[in-house]
Amino acid sequence: MKLKFLLSMIALFCITSLSMYASFPVQQAPKGATTQSTISKSTNDDELTSPAAAASGKSQVIALILALLVGAIGIHRFYLGYTWQGIVQLLTLGACGIWSLIDLIRIITGDLQPKNGNYTETL
Repeated sequence: MKLKFLLSMIALFCITSLSMYASFPVQQAPKGATTQSTISKSTNDDELTSPAAAASGKSQVIALILALLVGAIGIHRFYLGYTWQGIVQLLTLGACGIWSLIDLIRIITGDLQPKNGNYTETL
């Protein structure tokens, strides 16, 4: 019963954490402009204009902590953007801990990077 409850809480956490981002850039209105909201496509990919895009940077420290605490179920893979590898790691319990240990070493050395680029905060 406890295992079923724990697995349902982990699944709920994964579902809610994966759906909390904006998939489109939002341009901020200059001060003094009207409060009417508009959605426009940003032409400059380097400029992060939405709060979700600005907060999308990944920290190596957080990835390391996740790998240490819940590495066997692959939560750090979800955090870094590798969803399918996270699901496989969740189902195999990190290949009985071997995959988790390898990921831990790769995060410490900086070899396991986020899917969309580099870490914003490193060790």
